[in-house]
Amino acid sequence: MKMPSSLKEQQWPYIRFSKPEKAWLVDARTKEGGSRKFFAKKGYAETYAQQCRVQREGHGTGGFGNAELAEFGKTVHDATAFYLAHLRQQKQSVPLGEAITELVELRRRSGKSPRYCHDLELRLGRFKRDFPAATVASFTAKELDAWLAGLPVAPGTRNTFRRDLRTLFSFCEKRGYAATNEARKTERAKELDTPAEILTVAQCAALLGACGDDTLPVAAIGLFAGLRAAEIEKLDWSEIDFESGNIEVKAAKSKTARRRLVPISPNLASWIRTLAKDNGQVAPVGLRKRFDEAKARAGFKTWPSNALRHSFGSYRLAQCHDAARVSLEMGNSPAMVFAHYRELVKPKDAEKYWQIASSSAAA
Repeated sequence: MKMPSSLKEQQWPYIRFSKPEKAWLVDARTKEGGSRKFFAKKGYAETYAQQCRVQREGHGTGGFGNAELAEFGKTVHDATAFYLAHLRQQKQSVPLGEAITELVELRRRSGKSPRYCHDLELRLGRFKRDFPAATVASFTAKELDAWLAGLPVAPGTRNTFRRDLRTLFSFCEKRGYAATNEARKTERAKELDTPAEILTVAQCAALLGACGDDTLPVAAIGLFAGLRAAEIEKLDWSEIDFESGNIEVKAAKSKTARRRLVPISPNLASWIRTLAKDNGQVAPVGLRKRFDEAKARAGFKTWPSNALRHSFGSYRLAQCHDAARVSLEMGNSPAMVFAHYRELVKPKDAEKYWQIASSSAAA
């Protein structure tokens, strides 16, 4: 834009280039006051000058815009619009606890397992305890990263918390409680490639010996068929077919939502055949408490995570040397089976493992 030849031809406030300062000067002085300000770029000076005009029209000559906003090429109007959008988002947001309750209830109604809903509520409940008065829209990715980094847990567990936060904020974004899913912007923790913890042959035998008739099928199926804990809890005796030699994990009861058949090994059959029923839940009511009691009788002071399933995967891969086959039986990918269970078990121990049988079983 061509500048007028003289200041008198300009619209107030006046703009000119100051050679001594090597900057653009905005002279906003009037009889009532005002000041002069310098800007590195002409566009910034023009923006500030326009702010002064808007300010004088609305409020007289008491104040003339914001120089710092002008440095960014923004006006007071821009700042007002931005802040109003923020306030509107805060107004339609909800307390964190309310959003968590809605999410968990929605997951229950959609058919998610009780264990999944319980664990989701538990982890998000921990998040809520640290921010009891917060609304969903008040969080930033930086704050979420700081909270995740402060959790005294292993990297894998931290990523599980991060996954649940992403689920929560995705739900809130869809409901209009938050403008964006800030949890999606957080950093994933680097997980160390550590081998799965498994039970020794002696520990497996001790556990089976310590189980009563109520928990024995659960332990045996976990050790010798590798079903997930949640899958065993949903398993019905009618889905265990000794004639075909398979356990059917129905799609509706599988974590992957895919049906699969798991072979009943001879030693598994020896432990559960005499306890089998035509139908009914395999897992007893109060399973966790009863299984904890059996573990204590077997002499366990600590219990490795997913010990039964990890033991199956390791001993099974050592027995058949076929990751693809084991992955079909476990409902995992071959890459996961190969990465987690390869070379954890010596061949002689695998042979002993698959010979652990009930001495009282009918041959």
